[in-house]
Amino acid sequence: MRKVLIPTDFSDNAKNAIKYACELFKYEIIEFFIMHAYQNEIYADDSLLNGESMEVLTNTISEKSKTQLEDILNYINNILPNPKHSYNLISSNNILLNEADKIVEKENIDIIIMGTRGKSNDRKLTFGSHTLQVLKYVECPVLAIPENFKYKQPKHILFPTNFLIPHKRRELKLLCEMSSSYRAKIDMLYVSKSDTLSKKQQENMNFIQDALCENKIKFKTANNKNITNAIYIHIKENNIDLLVMVNSRHSFLENILFQSTIDKMSLYLNIPFLAMQNIKRNS
Repeated sequence: MRKVLIPTDFSDNAKNAIKYACELFKYEIIEFFIMHAYQNEIYADDSLLNGESMEVLTNTISEKSKTQLEDILNYINNILPNPKHSYNLISSNNILLNEADKIVEKENIDIIIMGTRGKSNDRKLTFGSHTLQVLKYVECPVLAIPENFKYKQPKHILFPTNFLIPHKRRELKLLCEMSSSYRAKIDMLYVSKSDTLSKKQQENMNFIQDALCENKIKFKTANNKNITNAIYIHIKENNIDLLVMVNSRHSFLENILFQSTIDKMSLYLNIPFLAMQNIKRNS
C-alpha cells in the first residue's frame, strides 16, 4: 500500500492537486493523508488578535479547518469514490513545512502531492512559497501540479540527468510503478556537448536502467549549452506529460530552487513536476 500526503490550503489549486492525485492512483491501494496546517492563519491578522483572546481565535480557526477538511472528503467521495482509497484528515496548529516533515517521517510517506501555488497564486513564480519550502527541505518526493492542469494519464515522461547523481532505489521504484501502470515512455535526457560518459556516469546509467526495468526507456543526448532550454525544447517537441528531476547537492534543480526567484521556469512549466530528493537537508 502506498502512502500519499496532500497538504491543502483549501484553494482551487490545492483542490485540483487532490483531484489529480486521486486520478493518478485510481488503480492502486492508497492511504491518503490530507493535511491543513493553520498556525500562520492565527497570526495573519492583528485585528483579530486584538479582538479575541489567543485561545478563542485558535479554537475558531481549528474548527474551521476541520470543517473544511470534512468538506474536501465529501467532495472526493462524491466525485471520485474509490474503494481502494482510504483517507486521514489532519488539522494541525503548526506551520506547513514542520507538519509535512513530521508526517513524512512518522508515516513513512512515499510521495507528497500539492499545487505549484496556493492561495497567494503569484503568477510571476513557478512555485509558491509553501511549495518551494516543501521542495527544498522535506526529504520525500514531491509532485507539484500546475494551476488548472486537467488530469491526463502520464504517457510520456522526461527525466533530465547528468548521470552524476547516485539515485535512491526507492524513489526510482516509485517512478517505475507510477509510469508502468500507464505503459508510459521515459526519456532520459543527457544535456551535454559530448555523448561520452565516464565510468561513474555509466554505472549510474546502468543502475537507473536496472531500477526502471519495467519501463520503456530512451536514452537521449541534447547538444545544448543551456540545460533549461534543452528541457523546454524537449517538452514542447515530444508532448511530455510529466517532468522528473532529482534534487541533490549541486544539481541543476537545486540551483533553481535556491535562487531568490525561479523566473527561468516561470513561464514555461505547465505540466506536473516530480522532484525526487537525494539529500537530507537542515532547514
